This record gives sequence, structure tokens and C-alpha cells, in this order.
Amino acid sequence: MRVLRLSGHGLPQSWITSEQAVLHYAANEVQWEMGARIALFRGGMNALTGRQSVIGVSAIIGTQGVPHVNPFEQKCTLTNDKLFLRDRYTCAYCGARVMDGLLTREHIKPQGQGGQDVWTNVVTACRGCNHRKGNRTPEQARMPLLYVPYKPNLWEDFILRNRRILVDQMTFLAAHLPQGSRLLNQ
Repeated sequence: MRVLRLSGHGLPQSWITSEQAVLHYAANEVQWEMGARIALFRGGMNALTGRQSVIGVSAIIGTQGVPHVNPFEQKCTLTNDKLFLRDRYTCAYCGARVMDGLLTREHIKPQGQGGQDVWTNVVTACRGCNHRKGNRTPEQARMPLLYVPYKPNLWEDFILRNRRILVDQMTFLAAHLPQGSRLLNQ
């Protein structure tokens, strides 16, 4: 299970393991926490008190220090997993919901015509539609797009990075999504 680590100001920094989160707790770097406890770690016995040390890890932690992620310099890397999730496993041409193994990354303006491999020029397509469109634009192939591609923002990128998001984490991240985000109501 992953912990959503935020800056003290609430900006997403990274997904970390619960073991990594314990290090932040032990170093007194956790300024605040949200969500349910997702792990409980037990340490050794205190020689003076005879009590065992215990650290509970929450689903979301805010840590002190300077943020490592500047939202204005965010670089959302393009991967097929993130693309298919952004597009909800739906072909941009026929609208079919397709299983992961049968999906392709489809360039709206083909690379053979100078199209780039960037978020705003790629969509999810089933193999049949991708083959039918070939090395043509949607207009040339007479295959209109059913949705417009876009580059995910910082909050969407954090959702796309983790397939197993807890309810508390998704609620926090979804509250910061743009109103028209396709990641809402997944």
C-alpha cells in the first residue's frame, strides 16, 4: 500500500511505501496527516519505561521542508498505462471500451506527417481503428475523434501514477481536479 506524501503546503510530492513513511514519522518530519491508518509498525522496548514503540502510518502525510515538486514545472511523463487510464480504456474513434492488451497509442497527427509523441497528440485506440486510420489524420481517414486529448495536470498525474489508490487519497486528489477532468467518476 502506498502513502501519498505531500509538502507541508499540501502539494503532492510522491507516492511512498509505508516503510518510507515510517522514516518521516521517526525523524519528526510529518507536520500533519489525513485519512485512515493503513499500517502499524512496532519497534523495540524502551529500557526506561518498558513500553514498546509504535508508529501508525496514515494514508496521506504532509512533511516539512521545501517542496520537491513545483506545480508550475510539472512534467507529466507519457506512458501507455497513464494514457489508457486518462482515456478510460476507450477507443477515441469507435467508443469501445477495450481491455489493456488490445489498446494502442494512436497519434492524431501521425509521426510520419510530423506529429509529436506528446499528450495533446495521442489518444487511446483499439487495434482495428488504429489500423484503419493508418498514417492519416482523423480528417483524412474520415474518423472523427470522440474526445479531445489533453495533458494531465499535477493532481491528475498523481492519480495516473498509482493504480491502487485508497478512498481517502482519491478523495483528496479528486478535490483538486479541474471540473472537466475525465478522471472524475472513474
